[in-house]
Amino acid sequence: MSLGAPDDIEAFRRLVLERSGLILSADKDYLLKSRLEPIARAEGFPDVASMVRQVRLAPSARLAQRCIDGMATHESFFFRDITPFDQLRDVILPELWKARAASKTLRIWSAACSSGQEPYSLAMLLREQSAKFGDWKIDILATDFSQPILERARSALYSDFEVRRGLSEERQARWLVKEGASFRIAPDIRAMIQFRHHNLLDGMATLGQFDLIFCRNVLIYFEPAKKAQTLEGIASCLVPDGSLILGSAETVVGLAGAFEPTPGLRGVFRTKPHATVHRAVA
Repeated sequence: MSLGAPDDIEAFRRLVLERSGLILSADKDYLLKSRLEPIARAEGFPDVASMVRQVRLAPSARLAQRCIDGMATHESFFFRDITPFDQLRDVILPELWKARAASKTLRIWSAACSSGQEPYSLAMLLREQSAKFGDWKIDILATDFSQPILERARSALYSDFEVRRGLSEERQARWLVKEGASFRIAPDIRAMIQFRHHNLLDGMATLGQFDLIFCRNVLIYFEPAKKAQTLEGIASCLVPDGSLILGSAETVVGLAGAFEPTPGLRGVFRTKPHATVHRAVA
């Protein structure tokens, strides 16, 4: 199946980059083909070429956004790469427990949350620390630029395969409710999370301040300029003693002068004490 005229494909690549930050170089045509073909069939187009042409003609229409959503990688699972969660439990949360003892408030942002496993994992971990945080006000904001994937996350419904991919039997019994062949996250865990549509490239001025920001496995798909733009926005949302947690293959080196690695912790960064950061307001 042809991907379409070169000018149409190039226009689509530019649109995806502008709207999502994702780089679709020519060597990723296989990705375009595999992800756009199902959308073309569902939308009633005879081929991908016809659909891409329509997207070029109407870049602001619903179809264009659906195609852009379809290009994102929504790979996620519970407690993905367990190290960040172990570090959170053993080091970061004990520090915050002491630092926020007076206010007893904690605000966390799961950026690019995909189908919701990350924010639900965070909520489970915090509930398991109820001896320390039981009477605290804990807010978890989970955002993604894809409306369909957010609806999936809000449903809190997962297959047996998804549940077993990251959740121990103990956590399954404690935090899940069986519904037919699937499992739904328990109501008290769901109540801790607010899902919200947000594109990282649109800025963070309206999000307020956070003690913890998880932004994992998304910057690796961005070009350097958009990585730097996103990190600058994240810095504006992070309280001075807060922590940014990136994916294992991601770094701020050479991209964000406001951040520095946290000694002894993998993938954890904090704003430099004397860095110039324009803080966002709630």
